[in-house]
Amino acid sequence: IAVAFCLQTDLTPGQCWPFQGSQGHVVIKLPAPVWPTALTVQHIAKAESPSGSVSSAPKDIAVLGLDDDGDATLLGTFVYDIEGEVLQLFPLKV
Repeated sequence: IAVAFCLQTDLTPGQCWPFQGSQGHVVIKLPAPVWPTALTVQHIAKAESPSGSVSSAPKDIAVLGLDDDGDATLLGTFVYDIEGEVLQLFPLKV
């Protein structure tokens, strides 16, 4: 199983960053503090997938926020539904 991550607008198959294996971690450091309120996850539809499968879609997602000291706060845990809409919105704890 592979997982991919995109921070761009080109979501065509093969244009995201693949992760080897069934787990991946992404750390995004921003230049100023932010208070995110939601996370949006999008994956291609089965019909658009070259393999006809979306098994590489993320499933269990945890979002943590890090402060300047590196201390983590859990902002939410979610399950991406591969049978649901390709674009799914998950509210974060504020």
